[in-house]
Amino acid sequence: MRAVLTAGPTLEPIDPVRFLSNRSSGRQGYALAEALAALGFEVTLVSGPTALNDPPGIETVRVETARDMLAAVESALPADVFIAVAAVADWRPAEPSAIKLKLDKSGHGALKLAENPDILQTVAALSPEARPRLVIGFAAETHDVLAHARAKRARKGCDWIIANDVSGSAMGGADNAVTLITPNGEDSLAEAPKAEIARQIAQRIEAALTG
Repeated sequence: MRAVLTAGPTLEPIDPVRFLSNRSSGRQGYALAEALAALGFEVTLVSGPTALNDPPGIETVRVETARDMLAAVESALPADVFIAVAAVADWRPAEPSAIKLKLDKSGHGALKLAENPDILQTVAALSPEARPRLVIGFAAETHDVLAHARAKRARKGCDWIIANDVSGSAMGGADNAVTLITPNGEDSLAEAPKAEIARQIAQRIEAALTG
């Protein structure tokens, strides 16, 4: 079976020196890619900028922006499962500068933004012939985690959503605790190293695709 995943942050340039991004380390996505590969999946990992090494034996495509990430995902499909783990920037500077901007610090600067493509929603809305059999998103939330995750699953049109409470040290940390929200119910995985969380998620994905 074939899996395509995204991981890490995206980096949206303001100018050659500055950018918009987030705190994602990419660890959970990389761990999930490795866990699926250990189960025999052929895996393509589309990664934003991280400090992590490419996982051995896994095709890793390095990208920078959300638009780059969407193009790489579309090139990597078809797949049996698509998992959007990456923390994609919702917005990007509308007019990035080719030279370093000189800001007027005497006043408040204004940065005009443009909306980035929604990778999860795009893949979930593919035609039945092109859509992966299982489309999974992550919902990284700091409050009302399950309510926001349930709403995101409905809004994005994905099959599963993995609710991820990032109010503590999960984002950038070594451990995680998540709740899988599927059409059949909700399944909480207790706090554990990200590799163990990934192993449990990968087992559930394999079972869903082969059951």
